[in-house]
Amino acid sequence: MTGPTRVTALPSWLLTQTAGHAHRILVERLSALGARGYDYRVLAALDEHGPTSQADLGRGTGIHLSDMVGCLNDLEAAGYVARMPDPEDRRRNVVTLTPLGRARMDRLATEAALVQEDLLAPLSSLEREQLTGLLTRLLAFHDHA
Repeated sequence: MTGPTRVTALPSWLLTQTAGHAHRILVERLSALGARGYDYRVLAALDEHGPTSQADLGRGTGIHLSDMVGCLNDLEAAGYVARMPDPEDRRRNVVTLTPLGRARMDRLATEAALVQEDLLAPLSSLEREQLTGLLTRLLAFHDHA
């Protein structure tokens, strides 16, 4: 048998362990700001794509509909998003980023960038670009498989 035989040398194990550290660091840092990962994902998606239906927002962010409802309830209560019935289909809600939500998203984006710096600290700029490119290819492949 060739290649790694120890579990701790398997790429799948290394990815899983690293993802665990990434998640922990992000949760700790966002929690210190009174936010969750879902908050940043939703606000960033609205900033990037503009107003969208609640269902499309869930699909685009990978957040399950039941979790999306709770997240949007919290974001709306804080004044970060507004939900209104879709004028073309009153059964759907359109979610919009508010000015307060944009400021919140900017603050969370800054913190997320700092998390990347902490997580990737041992890598050079070139290694970071290479890692991001490789992970992007892997994710795209498995998302379409």
